[in-house]
Amino acid sequence: MGDNGEERTDILVLVDDEGNEHEFALIDRFQVDLYDYAILVPVLYTDQDDDYVDFQDDAYIFRIEPGEEEESLVEVEDEDEWNRVAETWEERLQELENIDDDGLS
Repeated sequence: MGDNGEERTDILVLVDDEGNEHEFALIDRFQVDLYDYAILVPVLYTDQDDDYVDFQDDAYIFRIEPGEEEESLVEVEDEDEWNRVAETWEERLQELENIDDDGLS
C-alpha cells in the first residue's frame, strides 16, 4: 500500500557451523578495493510484538562472495582487511552524520 515513512531494513538469516539460524539486519553495503562488503547487526525481537525489531550494538563485517546462483557472506578474519573495511565504514558513518547535521537528507 502506501509508504508509512518507516525505513526498510533487509533481514538476513545466516546459518552457523552448527546449523543454528541467526537473523541479522543489513545496515550497509559498500565496496573496498575489489570486494563488496556487508555490515550486519544481530536482530532481536521483543516478546510483546513479533513485528518489533531491535538491533544489538555489535556489528559484523562480511565479505560478499559472488556465486553461480546467489551471493554468500564470509566473515572477515584477516586483520588488515578488517581494518581497511572498518575504516571505510567509519568514514561513511561520518559522512552520513554530516549530512544529517547540515539538514540535508
